[in-house]
Amino acid sequence: MSNTRSSAKSTSTGTTAEGKSGAKYDGFTEEERDAMKERASELKSTARRGSRSAKPDGEADVLAKIAEMTDTDRVLAEKIHAIVKEHAPGLASKTWYGMPAYAKDGKVVCFFQSAQKFKSRYATLGFSDLAQLDEGTLWATSYALTELTVADETRIAALIARAAG
Repeated sequence: MSNTRSSAKSTSTGTTAEGKSGAKYDGFTEEERDAMKERASELKSTARRGSRSAKPDGEADVLAKIAEMTDTDRVLAEKIHAIVKEHAPGLASKTWYGMPAYAKDGKVVCFFQSAQKFKSRYATLGFSDLAQLDEGTLWATSYALTELTVADETRIAALIARAAG
C-alpha cells in the first residue's frame, strides 16, 4: 500500500499541499524586512567607522530618523529625545533597526518606535532587558504612546532615568 497523505509544507508558489493559496509568506512582513535591512546597514556602518577608529555620530543619525517621521510620530520622538538627553545624559544616541535608540556602553537600553514603522495605531517607547526597571516579578518593558501630557513626560523621565541606572 502506498501512503496517500500529503504534506502541508509550502511550495515555492505560496500554496500548500492542501490547496490553500495566497500571497507568498516568508515569515516577515515588508516592514520587518525593511527594519532588518536598516539594522544590517547600521552594523556595516559601525564596522566601517570602527576600522578608522572614528566615533559614530549617533546623535545626527537619530535626529535624521526623527526628521523623516510623520508629524504625530515626529512630535512624540522629539519629546522622548529631549527627555532622554535631559534625564539620562549618559546614554548615547544611536539608531537601532532604523529607530531612535539610546545606549549604554554600546548596548540599547531604550528606543522609540514610530507608529508608522510597522503601521501600528500607536508609537512605542520600549526598554531592553538592560533597563533597570525591575519591580518584583512583573514589570512593563514597552509603553504605547499617542500623545504626551506633562504627567506622561514626568513619568517617562523617571522611567528613563531609572532605566539608565
